Amino acid sequence: MNSDRKHKDQKHKDDLYRDQEDPAVPFEFSEQVVRVFPDMIERSVPGYRLLLELTPILVKRAVRADTRIYDLGCSLGAATLAARRAVQQPGVEIKAVDNAPEMVARCRTLVAEDNSRVPVEVIEADIRDVAIENASVVMVYFTLQFVPLEARDALVQDIARGMAPGGVLILAEKLAFEPDASQRWMDEHHHDFKRAQGYSDLEIARKRQALENVLVPETRQAHHQRLKTAGFSEIHDWFQCLNFCCIAGVKN
Repeated sequence: MNSDRKHKDQKHKDDLYRDQEDPAVPFEFSEQVVRVFPDMIERSVPGYRLLLELTPILVKRAVRADTRIYDLGCSLGAATLAARRAVQQPGVEIKAVDNAPEMVARCRTLVAEDNSRVPVEVIEADIRDVAIENASVVMVYFTLQFVPLEARDALVQDIARGMAPGGVLILAEKLAFEPDASQRWMDEHHHDFKRAQGYSDLEIARKRQALENVLVPETRQAHHQRLKTAGFSEIHDWFQCLNFCCIAGVKN
């Protein structure tokens, strides 16, 4: 690997919440977040790297010829690229969608640098405004939690209506827990995970403040009920690491 490639692949360290005394502003996917996002998500979401390694396994079994894969809330396209590597059937195309212009621009560059021949269209749009059509796989990775609560049911129902028979919705989310003691236990261990990744107590507290009322998690039961109501006949809890989980809904 030459020095230019090393420079291009180097991650920028997430230091957005370090040594700041002013109150943290509400979190948004700004240019600053895009710059450090790969480091931020790997050091904030336990199991994230393993989730990406498992994604091609689920996609390979679920994808069908002449259908679409959607990555809703694609950010920099990590799940898109993971799914792309799993496609062996003909006529498959991927639609990657995000509403942050900086994310979309960088995602398009990363997709163009990837050597797969599976066509990918990176779309700048609100995921609620994108029509889901002929989908055998829809991935929603840590995105529904940022959608207003009152809009989540309709979004999942729209996804279900646009899926081919046997299609799979892969949902990754941060969970809320009941009773309060369970929530405290998960929060404490999640914060310990962040400390182990090098975040200070100040950074952890400021990030949590920034995400308050922006990232709104729900219980596993709420996710299951939403999927059932939308018409997913099979629901599988297939991965969890502390308070982050992955659920697969199958439309038969």
